Amino acid sequence: MKGLLLRLSGLDADAANAVRLIGFFDRLITGRVALETLVSSTAQLAECPVGVHAPGRGLALRAEPGADTIVSGVVPRSAARRELEDATVVWVARDGTPSPLDDMLLERFAIATAVLLDHASVPLPSLGDPALVELVLSDGIGTAERSRALHLLGLDPTGALRVLAGFGIDTIEGRSAMLGPVRAVLAIGKVPDPPNGGRLGVGPEVPAIEAARSWQAARTALRFTADSEPAIWWERLGALTTLADHKDLAEIPDVLALDRLAAQPHGNDTVAVLDALCATGSARKAAAALHRHHSTLPARLAHAESVLGFALDAPAERFRLHLALVLRRLRDNDGLSGRAGQPVS
Repeated sequence: MKGLLLRLSGLDADAANAVRLIGFFDRLITGRVALETLVSSTAQLAECPVGVHAPGRGLALRAEPGADTIVSGVVPRSAARRELEDATVVWVARDGTPSPLDDMLLERFAIATAVLLDHASVPLPSLGDPALVELVLSDGIGTAERSRALHLLGLDPTGALRVLAGFGIDTIEGRSAMLGPVRAVLAIGKVPDPPNGGRLGVGPEVPAIEAARSWQAARTALRFTADSEPAIWWERLGALTTLADHKDLAEIPDVLALDRLAAQPHGNDTVAVLDALCATGSARKAAAALHRHHSTLPARLAHAESVLGFALDAPAERFRLHLALVLRRLRDNDGLSGRAGQPVS
């Protein structure tokens, strides 16, 4: 396909170049490429911004030459355009003098768009909201289908949203779907705290057309949650997100030491004390957070130190403890996230 790319500027509109131009679009059509591939390939060919605007389908795609991503966008006022039967518009926005083959390029672009839109058409109107939400969050569909699903949900593909991932969050408002054990919510505006007993991972704010990226981040954030921290925001994790890809969490000695501690009588309670210690920074504050008298904690902490094999009274040791607790959370919550790019099922 790359061998068919033409440099249109300064090109004579001779028969050979016209045939090459037609062949370029014919190969895209016969290959039944995704609509976003057509748009990005046309931008590379034309060496200027191009796009497809189909308001009836909730679709607005724009590509720049050399860009790796497709974005949503309106039709520029100065763009040359062709309108299809269903009010779909294809456009080419070239600065300066038009190329001799621009008219033919626009015509073939329009034909290819009409053909590929017809191939891409799926009976989305018959689907309910949860199925549409799953389509929006899936990496298995193209930009055109995702944009159409957003349109049917009443969401602007360019509008900002966050995706929430959690359980026990049925009362949080927003279009949602259960994907495996996790509820996904498309949230616009303020994000509420999870209900008592719930856990919540909050993805970054993105344009709705990029909701799959926020969903992936929200699932990862969910793995960092615990009873002591029921809501985790992706943006606040920073470098901790790199820990989520660690493959051998069950083999880390400090994590195994926490497991041994938890397996003892009242062990889970001791682990909760350690969690509170890391969260508050002092035994007295940890006791207050757990609604206990501070005099009850020294013996519990001394026993924990004997099992862990290191003291807890220095900043470096507290960091080591906190890291071990986070890694243990990630291991225990591994089944909540699924793998990158695919909803859990």
